[in-house]
Amino acid sequence: MKLSEIASVSGKGGLFKVIAPAKTSLILESLDIAKTKMIATTQHRVSLLNEISIYTHSKEGTVPLEDVLKKIKKEFGADIGVDTNGDPAELKAFLKSVLPDYDEERVYVSDIKKLVKWYGILLEFAPEIFAEEEPKEEKSEIKEDEENKEEPKEKTKSKSKKES
Repeated sequence: MKLSEIASVSGKGGLFKVIAPAKTSLILESLDIAKTKMIATTQHRVSLLNEISIYTHSKEGTVPLEDVLKKIKKEFGADIGVDTNGDPAELKAFLKSVLPDYDEERVYVSDIKKLVKWYGILLEFAPEIFAEEEPKEEKSEIKEDEENKEEPKEKTKSKSKKES
């Protein structure tokens, strides 16, 4: 499962897996034990998690949610030490430790609470999101380099045959 297949619905708690698009709606299934299904229409505000970012003071201005989630996993693992009912100062300190340059004026405590809640849900019901995919990309780059090296050799051989 990827973040592009997981959605948040405004007014509904938790996260949902996108099952299928319909003409004017989406069929969603909750990411929990109940696995309840719902139809999200145009009246619902649906956000795919891969489209969500956190405001920062960096040059880019935001950091994708996926990067933040993976950084939390790398630094804290399964026990992040805070929960959604935690003290606002504690929640802010947690995000500051993960993302030191986050914009404190534009990222509200409620946003940090969502981040903590979503992290717990994803860790339990979609742990494959935190898997690293970089080694696969490196292998494909190596193959491409090998193919590129072989092409010039073939061209030079064909030229030398014509010259003889």
